[in-house]
Amino acid sequence: MTAPAASRVRVYWMPGCTSCLRTKEFLTQQGVDYESINAQNNPEAQAELKRLGARGMPVVAMGDRFTLCQSFGDVLKFLGLTARLADPLPPEDMFRKIDLVLTAAARYTRQFPPDKLGVQFRDRERSVGDTSFHTFRVVEMGLQAAERQGMDYEGFADLAPPDWTFEQIAAWGEQVRDRMLAWWDCQTDRELKYAVETYYGNRALHDVLDRVTYHCAQHTRQLMLMLESFGIAPDQPLTADDLKGVPVPQASWG
Repeated sequence: MTAPAASRVRVYWMPGCTSCLRTKEFLTQQGVDYESINAQNNPEAQAELKRLGARGMPVVAMGDRFTLCQSFGDVLKFLGLTARLADPLPPEDMFRKIDLVLTAAARYTRQFPPDKLGVQFRDRERSVGDTSFHTFRVVEMGLQAAERQGMDYEGFADLAPPDWTFEQIAAWGEQVRDRMLAWWDCQTDRELKYAVETYYGNRALHDVLDRVTYHCAQHTRQLMLMLESFGIAPDQPLTADDLKGVPVPQASWG
């Protein structure tokens, strides 16, 4: 394989990936010219990511250097950009959004017909049921980080038990929501500035939960999109006003 040009910015991504879409939109907004590489079912791209030592996506790379894109601060530093990033929501507002979003995600999950559980949506190798489960699992991983259990990338690949129905996924998701809110209610440190361990380094918990919030919100938007594609109107659809302050991508899919 020919070595990539050292000055060419490359973005490795996969369809339906929240951080991938957000990264591409961000770089476009910053006027960065980049090579867009869909690494799903792309052996050459996957081999290149392995050669770089990158675990997970999205990845921004130049030559033999790369950065994960879980924090735009890392992306700015890597590319030498000076843009100012928006401040995350205050923790109190963040947890209100998580409550709103997971309540909606459970509501939408219950709307899917049983025969859609294993159906893959568009060009992503993830079923409707897996997307629903993942929406809640993202928040559970945030809770585990908050409880100082760390956050490993492998957790994003976790799946529901194979015999679970949409109803069971939704009920479990509501339990995740309640556990997260109960944890917040017990906190005396309301600023959440302490560092926690994640697969992309030690980060302030507030920043980690900011990412968790927009991650689960984006997948909930995708659940609405899936329902609509099946001819089902989402029950009480989330609006732009509902998600005000949550840095979701502009598009629901990409």
